[in-house]
Amino acid sequence: MYSASKVAAFPQSVEEGAAFAGRRLPLPELVLAGKTGIFASLAWAGFGFACLRWEDLGDWSRTHELAISAFVIAGGILAATLSGSRLGRFGTGLRMRAPWLIVLGLFLTLWEVATAKFAWLPLPFFPPPQAIVEVYTDDLPKLLDSAFASVKLQLGGYAIGAAVGFLTGVAIGWSRSVGYWVHPVLRFIGPLPATAWLPFAFFTFPSSWSASTFLIALATAFPVTVLTWSGVASVSNAYYDVARTLGARPSFLVLKVAIPAALPHVFVGLFMGLGSSFAVLVVAEMIGVKAGLGWYLQWAQGWAAYANMYAALIVMSLLCSGAITLLFWTRDRLLVWQKGVVKW
Repeated sequence: MYSASKVAAFPQSVEEGAAFAGRRLPLPELVLAGKTGIFASLAWAGFGFACLRWEDLGDWSRTHELAISAFVIAGGILAATLSGSRLGRFGTGLRMRAPWLIVLGLFLTLWEVATAKFAWLPLPFFPPPQAIVEVYTDDLPKLLDSAFASVKLQLGGYAIGAAVGFLTGVAIGWSRSVGYWVHPVLRFIGPLPATAWLPFAFFTFPSSWSASTFLIALATAFPVTVLTWSGVASVSNAYYDVARTLGARPSFLVLKVAIPAALPHVFVGLFMGLGSSFAVLVVAEMIGVKAGLGWYLQWAQGWAAYANMYAALIVMSLLCSGAITLLFWTRDRLLVWQKGVVKW
């Protein structure tokens, strides 16, 4: 009869079996075990081949460099695949992402062929990959300045909105009298999109920068307020009763009981507010602000520089993804005491 520990110790793959036995895989078995990585390497090599096989229909100067980069990536994927488990966590992460690397390589190959080589997609509305690379090499200072301006505006508005929303949500969830006066106002203002307040903001505030900060803060504050209020209001009365029995004051109940118990809801509101604030950021920069990625997008559209527009969209997506990752990291650190409970 087998025990649970013995069953759990059985290797689940060829590579795990080799590691379990303390020996290396021979090359043919290693190739079979990492066949997804092999396909990923072939996909990227195919992208490099597509860049060099046919002549470009336009005047793009980064095609050769792009092909070399694709071949280097293909070689790196192949080398990492053949290295097996010797690369540790890096190799494990690469094997997990190998299907995405296959899809990305095939997508870039199709994109290259459909634009730069045969113009199946009309130019200049659909620029090829090397045109995007040219933007990052030739227009990088302006793009970085725009990204820095957007980050400053986003951080200021988001921080103000998150702080106001958090304090308002705690006050509504804790005090019935505050909820009596604030709740109707929240129901009236909250459902309105922040962009609807554009005329009011640009007329009321002294500068377009302050008006845009207000709009971003408004878009952030509503979801943070609602979710914080919900979290505080849903705290079990048993927690308060136990704390009161031990002599806790109202300030202790708010700071040490209500707020920690409501933090999972607060972070849901922060995530929702982050998405809303990025949408408002682009609109605000397109209309009034004289710097930022939204302004850069409008400038690129005005000059029909669609490669610049797509390059700015990629940067914006990376910034938003990075902000979400940072927020997840913060949540995991602050809610470490709820590990295994919070599932999102």
